[in-house]
Amino acid sequence: MEQAIPNISDAEWEIMKILWAGSPRTANEIIEALEGSRSWNPKTVRTLIKRLTGKNAIGYTQEGRIYAYYPKVQEEECVRSETNSFLKRVYGGTMRPMLAHFLRDEKLTKEDIDELRKILDERKD
Repeated sequence: MEQAIPNISDAEWEIMKILWAGSPRTANEIIEALEGSRSWNPKTVRTLIKRLTGKNAIGYTQEGRIYAYYPKVQEEECVRSETNSFLKRVYGGTMRPMLAHFLRDEKLTKEDIDELRKILDERKD
């Protein structure tokens, strides 16, 4: 049976990105990795880790008093789930209106357009 993708908050995504980049990591290692980008206190980070464990998004191994955390869901699966959720909420679940909006409103370089054209051409075949 396939595991359901948990609903991960924006703050929890920050923890997941660290674990996807390399794991297992201890809570202190996660706290250190966040120091450059977030000014969360260690208790906040530990609370987010506990929530992610409760959601079954991360697991841990324990050696004595040391817990080492690792992701139980793949980054690609979570991105796909978030994308589908966004499409349903904002664009009624279909990709075409979102792409049309993006293509009309974004400032695209020639390189961007060439890359998009290449992707679309690959999808045709």
